[in-house]
Amino acid sequence: MDTEAGKDGGGALYLRILDDIRDRILSGEWPPGHRIPFEHELADEYRCSRMTVNKAMSELARAGLIERRRRSGSFVRMPESQAAVLEIQDIRAEVEALGLPYRYERVSRKLREANRKDEADTGFAAGTGIVDLVCRHMAGPAPFCLEQRSISLAAVPEAASESFETVAPSPWLVARIPWSAGEHRIRAMPADDHIAAMLGVARNAACLVVQRRTWSGDLPVTQVVLTYPGETHSLVARFAPKDG
Repeated sequence: MDTEAGKDGGGALYLRILDDIRDRILSGEWPPGHRIPFEHELADEYRCSRMTVNKAMSELARAGLIERRRRSGSFVRMPESQAAVLEIQDIRAEVEALGLPYRYERVSRKLREANRKDEADTGFAAGTGIVDLVCRHMAGPAPFCLEQRSISLAAVPEAASESFETVAPSPWLVARIPWSAGEHRIRAMPADDHIAAMLGVARNAACLVVQRRTWSGDLPVTQVVLTYPGETHSLVARFAPKDG
């Protein structure tokens, strides 16, 4: 019998335990891999039965926030994300779909002219003005994705005066210029020193890299390289059989 049942019927305390643990996870106080106190320890802390604690822990496990391991206890789960291969995903929506707070930060911004290598790699004509951006997208306290992007000023001249300090490039571009074609190239690569520092992973850790180019008519608009920690991200494509 729950000791708290006579006070509030047990339901309010179950919700309090649930909310307390969820808040600690989502705020980053308890990061992925953190061991949550054992059920008997939580029962002592909240002065309730283990049945009430177990109910809250089961709900957290169903929500994908914790992983329960037999004989080892419960641990904060590393969130996993899926992005569609054939779509231009909103990274903010990806993060919020995991139930985590999203934060964006611009790391660097540079104006320059496209060179011959850019012309070969991206289709930007040599001499075209370009905005180069490095941005980081956060999921709670942890880096979620590193964005390295080039925007053609021939296609989007107003990008020259946009700082991108507070707005991410992708939604800004979508709101200003229609894209008519896109191309995705997907590969795996080990993290170099820069990627490792930006994503908070070990050097040579596996990363998932999505390189995307978009066009408006025949005019190249942008090229972006999105790098994700490989162990937390996967790609999915939905398709149907061709007629005939």
